[in-house]
Order: sequence, then structure tokens, then C-alpha cells
Amino acid sequence: MTIEQAVALAPASRAIDLIGGDLTEKSLRLHLEGLPGVDAVGLEARAAGLGTRSIKTTSKAWALDTIIRLIDLTTLEGADTPGKVQSLVAKAMTPDPSDLTTPRVAAVCVYGDMVPYAVKALGPNSGVNVAAVATAFPSGRASLPVKLADTRDAVAAGADEIDMVIDRGAFLSGRYGMVFDQIVAVKEACRRDDGTYAHLKVILETGELNTYDNVRRASWLAILAGGDFIKTSTGKVAPAATLPVTLLMLQVVRDWHRLTGERIGVKPAGGIRSSKDAIKYLVTVAETVGEEWLDPRLFRFGASSLLNDVLLQRQKMTTGRYSGPDYVTID
Repeated sequence: MTIEQAVALAPASRAIDLIGGDLTEKSLRLHLEGLPGVDAVGLEARAAGLGTRSIKTTSKAWALDTIIRLIDLTTLEGADTPGKVQSLVAKAMTPDPSDLTTPRVAAVCVYGDMVPYAVKALGPNSGVNVAAVATAFPSGRASLPVKLADTRDAVAAGADEIDMVIDRGAFLSGRYGMVFDQIVAVKEACRRDDGTYAHLKVILETGELNTYDNVRRASWLAILAGGDFIKTSTGKVAPAATLPVTLLMLQVVRDWHRLTGERIGVKPAGGIRSSKDAIKYLVTVAETVGEEWLDPRLFRFGASSLLNDVLLQRQKMTTGRYSGPDYVTID
């Protein structure tokens, strides 16, 4: 598929609006390579500063509940079974059976063949979405027809969200048009029979992109091609999510919003295991794009073990149910 064919699939493409009607491999390359370079020292210093911020004790209960609401509870193992997925769904629906005021998570994230079991276990109107990894996750090493079939199968089975991986080899060798075309095509494969679309999260696998400049370019490329979310990692490559990389992606989302008025989500995934670390991300979101992004429609944590620590910290709280303001207060 060429860029021109991809554009024909998405005539209202964001890229056309931003770059112009003559969208070509050359114009896309000029745009991406013309982005300002990332000040790595400044970025890391900013992330370190945000990481040392603390929240007031009165806001901790709200922060813990917010983290739970933002979690994509995940199982992505070759040994996954329908029973394991059903257990995951039970935990997503009732994270703490001893405290039924505990909120539900945002989504359960599974392989495509496990989607029917997750959908059945959740039932209607659960408020918990089903996210499916697709496009030959985690490597992305498959032909485009295979990636599209993978996506369509998951959507047909009832997936609300698709987490796709970009072709890092194509991106790192400068074939930006190929990566763009594939994202556009996968976005179209997210289309349901009724004309609605499953939400598309684009996984950059930032641990393999090597530089902050590449992370910025890949973030812009994913948004231009129609991604609803940009996601750091598969969780299968180290390093996975880091605060500086997530801050950089949030800055791209902020700049896109200022330019177009459109809100794009961000999902750090992999390696965030403690509530203390997750709160650092909440602060970074609030300080970079604003408190309105502290919403599952715009921010997620991809995690399998984070929920356990948050529940432990929540159980330790002795102040009762928090009824304070819906924001993180920074000392």
C-alpha cells in the first residue's frame, strides 16, 4: 500500500490537514525530520524534578483510586488460558472483594484469541473495556495482510480497543511512509460493521528507538496516521516505560492539542509496579497536559502487577473514603 492509497482510506487524514494535500513520502520525511531536536538534558532534568514532587496526604486516597481507574490490567503470556482470562476479568471487576467501593480498572488487555472469553466474562455494561494486542505483537514482524487480519479478528470478537505495534525496523531505516501506511490501514481495520471504530493505541516500543528524537518523530507519525493513543512499550523489551520518555510523549500530545484542539491519549506500559511510581506519572500528566488528561479516555497504565501494590496502599489508608477535590495537589 502506498501513502496515496492510505490517504484514500482516510480522506480526512490528520496528516493531510497538517502537511498539505500533496502528502508524499518526501513531504512526510521533511516534516518529521524538521521537528526540533530534543534537549535530552533538559528533558531528563524536568522528569527528575517532577519525580520528586509529593502529593498531600489528603489527596493520596484520590490518587490511588485514580490509578486504579487508569489501569489496563494485562495478561500477555503464551500460557494464557480462558480460565486465567476469566480470573483477570474477575479482578478487574472487583479489585478488592473486601471493599466494594474500590473502582474498576479501565480495561483488560489480552491476546486476540482471548478476546471472546474476556467479553463473555465481562458481560454487558461492565464499564471495563476489552483491549487486544494485535499486528503480530510484540515483534510486529508479519506481512500487512496478516496484521490486518489479526486486527479484524479481534474487533469482530468484540475488542473495544486495539494495541498495535509499529514496524520498528522500517522506522529506524527511515521508511516513515511505510509505517504511516500501516497505521492508517490498521485504523481502517478497526472499523466495525456499524461504522464505529475500536480505539487504536499505537505502541512505539521506545526501548528500541534508541534516541529521544526518534521517540518524538514516532509519536508525531503515529498521531498523524490516526492513532487515538500513543503507547510506550509492549512490556517485552527493556527499558519499557520511563518517566522522561512519557514526559516527551505528553509534550507531543500537548503540542498537538494546541495545534489542532484534538486530544490524544498516552499509555506508559511495562515496569510501573508501585503506587509511588504511578503517582509520579499522575503528577507529570497534570503538570504537562493538564488534569483533564487524568481520565481513562486519555491516559492509561499498562500493568500486570501495579494493581496489587495500589490495593495494598489503599488498604493501609485509615482516613476513610476521600471526598476532597478531584485533582492532585502538589506540595
